[in-house]
Amino acid sequence: MNGATLTQCSSAVLHRRPANKLAANGVNGDSYYRAATKGAVEIIGGKKMGNGGSGNGRASFLSWTLQDAVYVARHHWIPCVFAMGLLFFMGVEYTLRMVPDSSPPFDLGFIATRPLHRLLSSSPQLNTLFAALNTAFVGMQTAYILWTWLIEGRPRATISALFMFTFRGILGYSTQLPLPQGFLGSGVDFPVGNVSFFLFYSGHVAGSVIASLDMRRMHRWEMAWLFDVLNVLQAVRLLGTRGHYTIDLAVGVGAGILFDSLAGKYEQSKSKMGSAAKESLLS
Repeated sequence: MNGATLTQCSSAVLHRRPANKLAANGVNGDSYYRAATKGAVEIIGGKKMGNGGSGNGRASFLSWTLQDAVYVARHHWIPCVFAMGLLFFMGVEYTLRMVPDSSPPFDLGFIATRPLHRLLSSSPQLNTLFAALNTAFVGMQTAYILWTWLIEGRPRATISALFMFTFRGILGYSTQLPLPQGFLGSGVDFPVGNVSFFLFYSGHVAGSVIASLDMRRMHRWEMAWLFDVLNVLQAVRLLGTRGHYTIDLAVGVGAGILFDSLAGKYEQSKSKMGSAAKESLLS
């Protein structure tokens, strides 16, 4: 199969040409669909192929035509964007001057929230108000996650939070980051009284993501969007008070998604084990 034929076959798979149109062109519909499916897999999947797809040790992209490249760029633009991002940040990484150990860490989030930091520094009462609101939001997260288990009998969010905070403790203790310069604490913030806390990663953000994901599973869309908005405001406030680095917040989002997924897999595995045990007892 040459490049042009593969592109035509792939297009046929995406658009699913009706069998009568294929027949009108003198082509057997089933055979054409099988060939198109194989061609699409060979183009996108990186399968080694030669003449007729028999394989001659060359990666498929080495035989791409311009049409094949355009097809991939149009229909798989997300991996292409990430590929460009890889090249861009390779250049940034290898040309960037590293921050010396005598200087504070560079944080783009701190630069973006400088006006907020100045405002909260000059107004301790406003900082205390924001801290109290943030603590109330943490209480809302905790109450919802416990509610899903204790009242609704759905433990996934609680299991996810247990996973998340345990691994946060392991990572937070393994690499203890310095407290950011200009940290603005408050006696009503959580943890109460500004006791020692782990910077990496943000449990505030991760807990909110876990609650929001559970709300979406239950089709509680308004509550989920409310939590997402409050989570964004929470992140801005944490940057403005220098309570977390930007990387803490970003990884907090990923941690919430990851541990929610792992909790779901844990539930599925236990359900399968229970079904298997029940079947063995019945048999």
